[in-house]
Amino acid sequence: MSQRSQRKEEHLALAKMFFNSNKTNDFNHIHLIRPALPESAVSENSIVTEMFGKKISAPFFINAMTGGSTSSYTINKRLAQAAAKENIPMALGSASILEKEVDQIKSFKIARQENPDGLVFANVNPTTNPKTAKEIVGALDANALQIHLNSVQEAVMPEGDRDFHWLDNLKAIREVVDVPIIIKEVGMGIDPESLRTLLINDFSIIDLGGSGGTNFAQIENERRKNQKLMFLEDIGLSTVKTLLAARTIPVNKTIIAAGGITNALDVFKSLVLGAKYVGIANYFLQFASQDLDSLIVAIQNLKYELSLLTALFGIDNIAEADEIKYYLDIDLYNFTKQIYN
Repeated sequence: MSQRSQRKEEHLALAKMFFNSNKTNDFNHIHLIRPALPESAVSENSIVTEMFGKKISAPFFINAMTGGSTSSYTINKRLAQAAAKENIPMALGSASILEKEVDQIKSFKIARQENPDGLVFANVNPTTNPKTAKEIVGALDANALQIHLNSVQEAVMPEGDRDFHWLDNLKAIREVVDVPIIIKEVGMGIDPESLRTLLINDFSIIDLGGSGGTNFAQIENERRKNQKLMFLEDIGLSTVKTLLAARTIPVNKTIIAAGGITNALDVFKSLVLGAKYVGIANYFLQFASQDLDSLIVAIQNLKYELSLLTALFGIDNIAEADEIKYYLDIDLYNFTKQIYN
C-alpha cells in the first residue's frame, strides 16, 4: 500500500475513533422560538428541495469522507447505495491522489456505478492541476466539484504542504471545469473575510465547514511521531459562528453548513441560520462502517425527524426555515455584536 493510501486508511480509522455524537458545540447555544399553534401537518414532502437542477428528498447530503484505499471502496459503495435509495446527494473524498495513483480510481468510480442518476460531487485539493481536476470530474461523471481548504490540516500533517497560496489556482480550476464549484473548509470554518474574498472572486457556493465535528488537526497530531502541534486543534470557528458571520454579508450566495452535525435539530438550526443545504460526514460514516441497512435507516430517521420539526415550527416548506425567530446565548450574542461591528 502506498503512503497516500495508507494515510487514507489512517484518516478513516481515526475519524471513527474520535467521533463523539454527544460532543458539545454551539448548536446548543442557539434557541428557536416554537409556535404553540403551528397550524401544520407532518409531511416528508415539506423537506423536498432542489440542488443543481435535480429534485432531492431532503436538504442534507453525504459530505466528503474518503476514497483512494481498500476500505474506502467499501465505504463509498455503501454510501452511494444509500444515497441512491434515499435520493440525497453524495460527495466523494479527495480524489487528488489520482494525480499520482490512477489505479485508485475504482474506489471513487464506485459511487457513480451504484448511483447512476443521483447527484455525485468530486473533490480535490486547492493545489490540484486544473487539467487533472477537469479529468477527475469527467472520469467520475461528477455533477459538481468540491475544492477543499485545509491549511490547518496540512500544517499539522507530517508530509503536508507548507505553501497556502491557493486563490489563483482555484480560479484556474474554475476556468476549465464545466460543473458548479463548491469551496469547502474541512472543519476549521470559513471566516467572514475569507468568505468575502471568495464571493468577490465569484465563488458563490460555499461549504463553511465549521469546527465541532471531525478535527483533522487532532487526526494529524495522532499521526505525528514528533513535535505534536496540539495548539492548532482549537483555532477554528464553529459551524454556528460561521453561519452567523455569513449572514452579515449581503451578497447572493449559496451557503452549505457542515461540521459536527449529528441530528435533525442541528440540521434545522443550520437552515434557520441561512444555510440552503447541510453536509453530514462522520455521523453517516459510523453507520456506513457497520452495514448498508443501518445507514439507510439513519438517513430515513433523519428525514422523518426533519419533517417533524418543519411541522412543529409551523412551516409548510423547509425553504421557509430562515424566517423562524431565535435567540442566542451570551457567547454567540457577543460574537455577533463584534462581527457585525
